[in-house]
Amino acid sequence: MELLEIFESGKFAVTSEVGPPKGVDIEAMLDDAELLRGKVDAINVTDQQSSVMRLGSLAVCHLLKKRGLEPVFQITCRDRNRIALQSDLLSACVLGIENVLCLTGDYVSLGDHPGAKPVFDLDSVSLLHAASELRQGRDLAGQKLKGSPDFCLGAVVTPGANPLGPQIMKMEKKVKAGAQFFQTQAVYDPKRFEDFMNQVRHLNVPVMVGIVLLKSAGMARFMNKNVAGVHVPESLIDEMDEAEDRVQKSIEIAARLIREMKDLCQGVHIMPIGWEKRVPAVLEAAGL
Repeated sequence: MELLEIFESGKFAVTSEVGPPKGVDIEAMLDDAELLRGKVDAINVTDQQSSVMRLGSLAVCHLLKKRGLEPVFQITCRDRNRIALQSDLLSACVLGIENVLCLTGDYVSLGDHPGAKPVFDLDSVSLLHAASELRQGRDLAGQKLKGSPDFCLGAVVTPGANPLGPQIMKMEKKVKAGAQFFQTQAVYDPKRFEDFMNQVRHLNVPVMVGIVLLKSAGMARFMNKNVAGVHVPESLIDEMDEAEDRVQKSIEIAARLIREMKDLCQGVHIMPIGWEKRVPAVLEAAGL
C-alpha cells in the first residue's frame, strides 16, 4: 500500500528501516524485518548508507515485497547518473515497489571507498522531478514511455537546521518537483519541531518525524558535534549518562519523544541504526 493512502485515511503512519548487509548473507536482516511485521506500515531500505558498499536497496525491497512486507525504496544520486536512476525507478515499479524516498546521498569520503568517483548527476530535487516525469509517461530526455510507473514519492528535511529558511525553501522546491510526503532528520526537541511544523503548514504535505535511537551519551555528543541540524538536549544526554540500563532508557526516551510530537505531524520514522530488535518495544511504549 502506498504511504499516501495511509496519510489520506487519517491514520498516524509508522515506518522503520533495515540496512542491507555488506555481503549476501541476508538471514539476520530478514529476521529484523520480520520483527516489524504488523507493527509498522512500511520498512525503509537504505541505499549504501554512509557511502558504505552494501547489498542494493532495490534487491532488498523486492525480497521484502515477496514476503508480504511493504518496502520504501531509498534511492540516492551519489552513485548513478540520470540514465541509471530512471532505469532503477522503472525497475522498482515492475517489481511492485510503490514507495520511493529520493535522496541526494552522503559524500563518498564518509564511506569505505573514499577513492570512488561520486556521480551526483542529479540531486534530490531533480530526482523527484525525474520520477514525476516518469509518472507522466516520459523520461528526462522527453521520450515517451511504453507504460508509465506510479509511485508515492518521499523526500527528507532537517527541522533542526540553523538557519531554517534554506531548508524550508528546498522543501518547497521538493513539493513542486513531486514530493508527496517528508521524513525528517532526527528530532530530539519537541518545541523546536513544533515551530518548524508551524512554518511549513502552508505546504499541506504529510511529515513524518524522524527518531534515531540513542545508544549512549557518547553517541548523542557525537551527533551534536558532527551531524548538521541534529541537536540532542543536555537533559537527554544526562539521562543516558546516568542510566543503569542504557537500552531501556533509550526506548523510554524514544517513546516519550514520539508521544510528545505525535499530534504535531502525520507519522513517525524510527531509525534504529543497528538496534532494529528494539523497535517493537519503542512502538509499544509509545502506544503505537
